[in-house]
Amino acid sequence: MSKPVVLIAEELSPATVEALGPDFEIRTCNGADRAELLPAIADVDAILVRSATKVDAEALAAASRLKVIARAGVGLDNVDVKAATQSGVMVVNAPTSNIVSAAELAVALMLAAARHVAPANAALKNGEWKRSKYTGIELYEKTVGIVGLGRIGVLVAQRLSAFGMKVVAYDPYVQAGRAAQMGVRLVSLDELLEQADFMSVHLPKTPETLGLIGEEQLAKVKPNLVLVNAARGGIVDEQALYNAVKEGRVAAAGLDVFASEPCTDSPLFEFENVVATPHLGASTDEAQEKAGVAVAKSVRLALGGELVPDAVNVQGGVIAEDVRPGLPLTEKLGRIFTALAGEIAQQLDVEVRGEITQYDVKVLELAALKGVFGDVVEEQVSYVNAPLLAAERGVAVRLVTDAESPDHRNLITLRGTLSDGTQVSVSGTLVGIAQRERLVEVNGYELDIEPTEHLAFFRYSDRPGMVGTVGQILGQADVNIAGMQVARDTKGGHALVALSVDSAIAPDVLEEIKTAMDAESVRAVDLTE
Repeated sequence: MSKPVVLIAEELSPATVEALGPDFEIRTCNGADRAELLPAIADVDAILVRSATKVDAEALAAASRLKVIARAGVGLDNVDVKAATQSGVMVVNAPTSNIVSAAELAVALMLAAARHVAPANAALKNGEWKRSKYTGIELYEKTVGIVGLGRIGVLVAQRLSAFGMKVVAYDPYVQAGRAAQMGVRLVSLDELLEQADFMSVHLPKTPETLGLIGEEQLAKVKPNLVLVNAARGGIVDEQALYNAVKEGRVAAAGLDVFASEPCTDSPLFEFENVVATPHLGASTDEAQEKAGVAVAKSVRLALGGELVPDAVNVQGGVIAEDVRPGLPLTEKLGRIFTALAGEIAQQLDVEVRGEITQYDVKVLELAALKGVFGDVVEEQVSYVNAPLLAAERGVAVRLVTDAESPDHRNLITLRGTLSDGTQVSVSGTLVGIAQRERLVEVNGYELDIEPTEHLAFFRYSDRPGMVGTVGQILGQADVNIAGMQVARDTKGGHALVALSVDSAIAPDVLEEIKTAMDAESVRAVDLTE
């Protein structure tokens, strides 16, 4: 028998090839050269890439035998995951390979900004000895605010604790008890902004976090604040930061990421008290080697037909054909659940009812958790690391199955209890020969609406005119309604408007709707990839 073929399309560490072992035929090519890549990928079983090789629909179409795309790193911008999934190709990455490197760079930027390392270095090399001009500040006994207490945020908190800093953190998806175990005090974002002498951002980039630290937030900080962003560009509004630094409302900043990259001409570069690096978070020899070795191990597992911990689209294992169509729906239900809850539940039940319970539906629990955590943690969430994320956050998860399903052939429900005892639920099903996804229940209200990319839910006191109010405000905001349903518990009681819309609803528009309806709750859900 011939050996499976693995194509290494970019330069990787020798340890990567060693980790693959002798069981594969190894080929190489220059993946950045399309003319070389497309014929080279035609008959390979796996391809290993970094960031320069674009594995898109065209490349997938040329790859008749491809089973695995392995990205030796965290980001997947150069891999068309949706097209790979449609082609039945597993995509794996190395989600934890750079967490230490990223954490260390955040600390390095903080120290460099606090002690004026970059301008002092430049001045000295220019023949100027300016000790008094570059007097800095100590980290010792200062308060640092960590925005986002995921894996990298935790590492940064641990390292800054060793500097003798007081650590506070904002993360609505982490429970206070877990933070306290690490010596970190959880606070609201406003409290963090008011208390912090130093601030470090460690959040994933989502519609909710984009521009999270903007003009309004920077108006609340101490004028001696040192702000670091080594997470994702755009979380800190660069124009707002420019204004704050220029006006002396922020003392210094350290930036490794930018809203648009590569970035070589930011207005922020004019300030001596802003130290900037070109997205070097993962740029260490150790991180690159860890990434290569990690994906090599994943390729071995995948081509051996085994479970793959770092698969981002398909779990390595046997999934019943009748269960498989429910995976995308269940993941969407998880994302909707988290958006409705606004926090991570303390108890989460994944209820599966109907004919599919004759099969092993454990994978639906994993899909639910993947959705629940997908928009709120820094790392890539897979079917295997999702239970670990739940355990780390103290979430009790239970899979409940019942062969009886009175109203639907199959029904999947996520039901959770929040920290204040409130319950949140969301249910979905697949209908017809085409197995179309339908959202059929939210918090006890019966619905029948397609879970499109953009959804919104408004709960209010039932009274005339509210549907027209919503339509008028969205119309003025140029947001087109694709589908709408109104459900209520009793006449004149509480009602829920559920909307699918063609584009995202801006936060100020949501606030306008909330005010106009005197709504009890307003939630927008973005299900785009």
